[in-house]
Amino acid sequence: MSGAGAGAGLLVAGTTSDAGKSVVTTGLCRAFARRGVRVAPYKAQNMSNNSMVCHGPDGRPAEIGRAQWVQALAARVTPEPAMNPVLLKPGTDRRSHVVLLGHPGGDVSSSDWESGRRHLAETAHAAYDDLAARHDAVVAEGAGSPAEINLRAGDYVNMGLARHAGMPVVVVGDIDRGGLFAALYGTVGLLEPADQALVAGFVVNKFRGDAGLLRPGLADLERLTGRRVYGTLPWDPGLWLDSEDALDLEGRRTEGSAARRVAVVRLPRISNFTDVDALGLEPDLDVVFASGPRDLADADLVVLPGTRSTLADLDWLRSRGLDRAITEHVRR
Repeated sequence: MSGAGAGAGLLVAGTTSDAGKSVVTTGLCRAFARRGVRVAPYKAQNMSNNSMVCHGPDGRPAEIGRAQWVQALAARVTPEPAMNPVLLKPGTDRRSHVVLLGHPGGDVSSSDWESGRRHLAETAHAAYDDLAARHDAVVAEGAGSPAEINLRAGDYVNMGLARHAGMPVVVVGDIDRGGLFAALYGTVGLLEPADQALVAGFVVNKFRGDAGLLRPGLADLERLTGRRVYGTLPWDPGLWLDSEDALDLEGRRTEGSAARRVAVVRLPRISNFTDVDALGLEPDLDVVFASGPRDLADADLVVLPGTRSTLADLDWLRSRGLDRAITEHVRR
């Protein structure tokens, strides 16, 4: 539970990026809303070049992560900047543009990753406290893994947030990746005792197969950790929420007996690539992400998405010969 007078809080953490935190958070928001609970989604910090537009208390347009925008709709509330107070847009491997409460807030670099983010942590925690004061419950989504112990000192997204609000944590693991039991057990084992005390249990995600074969492992996990496995969620290939990062690009390939082939150039700093999702839903289109000239050879349509680092990505195109392939495509 959060502090006195505030709504209840729950942190949905994950063993890895793309483990299913966004989906579980979205589902919980809708489940609570259906039960008449005034619930709000929250993610302290996103690192993504994909975003959606909402409006702040002053009525000005503001940017938040796409997942929190969708989660707000699931919660049947209006998306607002407090739901994703910090949005980092990577420009290079070492520097990101900061969107703070929906508006430009300078830059942060890897060289000052801890000291340069203290004001971001203060803003993020204040935004959480504000949401908790106005709602019965807040379902918070973590980022990456809470067991990234090299970043724990400056963490305000995972266990740092849980400690701030005194909220229980559920860890989601992707069984389709393999190594699920080690990932869940190791996540708890790497945490310091005060953080471990907040981990309430686990959720197994993306399961397909015989549940009977899974049960002995779940029983052993509960015995070894002293924590409950709250449920196992099935693999659903038709479930496709807006992605926050490029890790999901390979999974977004849609193939079939398509009449037309669409090649989307996979730039290193690709931004708003979810704009092409509508093409992937068309039954007569085969959408692929292209990283080399051969991928463009038989394309009917080539899409050049946005980028957060125009000159660097142009150099990348040229280094791979994609510039010549694109020019040849236009000539044809």
